[in-house]
This record gives sequence, C-alpha cells and structure tokens, in this order.
Amino acid sequence: MAQEVRGVIAPGKNEPVRIETIVVPDPGPGEAVVQVQACGVCHTDLHYKQGGINDDFPFLLGHEAAGVVESVGAGVTDVAPGDFVILNWRAVCGNCRACRRGRPWYCFATHNATQKMTLASTGQELSPALGIGAFADKTLVAAGQCTKVDPAAAPAVAGLLGCGVMAGIGAAINTGNVGRGDSVAVIGCGGVGDAAIAGSRLAGAEKIIAVDIDDRKLTTAKNIGATHTVNSKDTDPVEAIRELTGGFGADVVIEAVGRPETYKQAFYARDLAGTVVLVGVPTPEMKLELPLLDVFGRGGALKSSWYGDCLPDRDFPMLINLYLQGRLDLEAFVTETIGLDEVEKAFERMHGGDVLRSVVTL
Repeated sequence: MAQEVRGVIAPGKNEPVRIETIVVPDPGPGEAVVQVQACGVCHTDLHYKQGGINDDFPFLLGHEAAGVVESVGAGVTDVAPGDFVILNWRAVCGNCRACRRGRPWYCFATHNATQKMTLASTGQELSPALGIGAFADKTLVAAGQCTKVDPAAAPAVAGLLGCGVMAGIGAAINTGNVGRGDSVAVIGCGGVGDAAIAGSRLAGAEKIIAVDIDDRKLTTAKNIGATHTVNSKDTDPVEAIRELTGGFGADVVIEAVGRPETYKQAFYARDLAGTVVLVGVPTPEMKLELPLLDVFGRGGALKSSWYGDCLPDRDFPMLINLYLQGRLDLEAFVTETIGLDEVEKAFERMHGGDVLRSVVTL
C-alpha cells in the first residue's frame, strides 16, 4: 500500500525549499522502499535547486543517504527487508558493452526506479535528485541502488559514501591510481577534495599538498591528511607545488573545483608523465584552451573521474570496513547534524563555506 511521508521539495528555480507530504508507492519489480536514516547535504542538491541540472521541477532533493530496506519488489534478491544500505545513483545494468567487458563502473545504462513518487496534494510527479530523493522519511529506488554494508556504521557517516566522499576517494585510488610513495596535489578542499586527500593517505602517498583560497578549508585538509598546504590566493600554486616536489611537480594532481583556471594549474603542476584527474564538475558554458604542443610534450594522462570510477558493491563495504577499523575518519566530514526543516539554512552555510557537510538525520 502506498505511503505518505515528509519530503523536502525544490518547487522551482532558486525558490526556497519546503517540506511537503509525498506519496511513496509500493515497490514494483526490481525496486525497493528504503527508510532513510541520514542524508548529507551535497552541493549537487543546491545545483538542482538553482536549476543547474535541468528544469524538471519539482525536485525531491537528497541523494547522499543511508537507511534500512523496508520492502522490495518482485525479483529482488541482492537485498532484503531489514538490510542496512547506502544508496548509490548508478545501479549498473550488467548487460551494456562496458559491463560485458568487465568494467561495470563505466556502465552506459545505469537505471533508477520505474515508478514515480508524487506530491500528495496534487498528484504531480516528482523528480528525485540523482534518482534517489532522500531528504524524506522514505524513498523508492531501484534495488540496484541499495548497497548492503555493515550495520555497525553510523548512518550519518555511512551515507556520505553515497556521493561526495566516494567521488573524492575514488578519484585518488580508482582514477588517479595513487600509490605508495607518490606525491599528490589536490586543488579545491571542499568535501570531494578532502575525500581525495583521505584517499591519497589511504593509498600510501608520501606527500599530499592541499590547495585552496580559504585558510579554514586548508586547516581541515591538514587534519584529514594533507602534509602541506598552499593558499593560492596569495601564492602561485604551480610554483608552490613544484617547489614542494623537488622542482618536478606532483605525480598526481586532482582538480576538485571544475574550472578552466584551476584545471590549467593542475595540468602544469604535475610531473612530466604525471596524471591529472578532473573530479570537479564544470558548467556547460566552460571552455578549456591549452597549447596542444604542451599536451603532447608532457605525456602522462589526463583523466576525468565520474563518481570516483566506483563500483558500489565493491567499494562501499570496503570503505565502511576501513572506517570501522579506525583507518578512515568519516566523522571528520560531518560538520553538523540537522533536521529536514533546516535544509534551506544548510544551503546558505554551504554557500558561505562554513561547513564541510551538513547531514540530515531522521
């Protein structure tokens, strides 16, 4: 039987979010209803609210979530009611050319729930953020979006692996192939950049250089694992990174801003044959211009990292285990816990750079 629950809705472009009663249908074939326990306030949710993703309003916001499976539809075998899960926004198909080649993290046919959640007042269909919509007491997702993990993990930290923290850790480990003894520079020390620092530390990097224009963020980056910091408002970051790496540049430079200016910094701050990883999300109008001879002459690799090239069923349980072993400090990413009615204020604090992550707990 369909259920009515609370959910945070973005009704229109740049309009304040509000709590509405939403209708969550019973799960159909291949679907699951999840009781949400915690959901991080990610910058992507703000992009949805601002109309920066698309104009399919109203949006049911929230996607960086953990909770408990309440019910499943026909044919679901990987998760069952009572399972503690992290939600992901890339349920792989298993049949596309990437999946068949053994590279499911590149799946070209990821999917979400078929049914739609709706507004109780009007019956209008909602567009769930990244196919999840977890600023709600319960949400409907494709069962493949549920990744079972150890229930000993606190929901407020586990859910962060569903997006930003996974994107950053994966950019370092999966995409950048950071290894023992490497030098790494991370440009942009928000949630994703700090996660890339944590991932580089996990991988055994010898030198981890955090670059940002905000000293508060650089202090947090140092606490998470950066060995050196550079305030690029006052210092040329390319020269600073080279100086810290014997004049050569870093083995891996991770760009977590998503702007042409910072990408160029990353390009020139890497060692010859080094790797640049773009994990910051650019906007559609941005253009990049580089001398082609420099691209040719420096060799190495220029990569983009989408969702940290992760495979949720492989990576989420592994990272939760590292957290439970005390080797990955996920608590460091949680600045505050809030209620559903505080999401609009959380966006304001995010915009001001006052938080690393606000987490809604239910």
